[in-house]
Amino acid sequence: MRSWRAVVVVILVLGVVGAALTRGMGFSARRRAWPGEERLARLMRAWTLPAAYRDLANPVQPSPEALRAGMEQFADHCAICHGNDGNGQVTIGRGLFPQAPDMREPATQDLTDGALFYAIEHGIPLSGMPAWSTGAADGERESWELVLFIRHLPRLTPEEIREMEALNPKSAADLEAERRIQEFLKGGGR
Repeated sequence: MRSWRAVVVVILVLGVVGAALTRGMGFSARRRAWPGEERLARLMRAWTLPAAYRDLANPVQPSPEALRAGMEQFADHCAICHGNDGNGQVTIGRGLFPQAPDMREPATQDLTDGALFYAIEHGIPLSGMPAWSTGAADGERESWELVLFIRHLPRLTPEEIREMEALNPKSAADLEAERRIQEFLKGGGR
């Protein structure tokens, strides 16, 4: 019973100290992670990953078609935060807290297929990662194709990156600028 009381007292003391140290510091997506914060977040994600997903293998067999489908999904849905090459060094990715990870690095590449699939389908709370699950078999297949493509990111070629740029969503202003360029190139802008 005494050991439980000691644990409760330590937790209360840590809570009071934490509250005192953080009072008035504000929440900002621009702050740097505290030492060990990213590691702790990764450990918590691994700890809370449902057992059914831990060792789940990707049922989508690697093929040019599956890789292309994953590339198209990534360019349309993921590149806005992660960049076409997966490095996360784009305006939105850098502005998130935590920042979008470099998906080519071991912190992502060493995750199991099931862990990647779970993150895509269910999102990552307290980060910018949304849940993409549609609840349909086609949606799950798309998520597995994304897992396949994420595994390919470290080997992405410059040609593939150019292909992805053409697949990225475009704003109305981007589309209008492209239309004007095409009109000019056809001789209509003189």
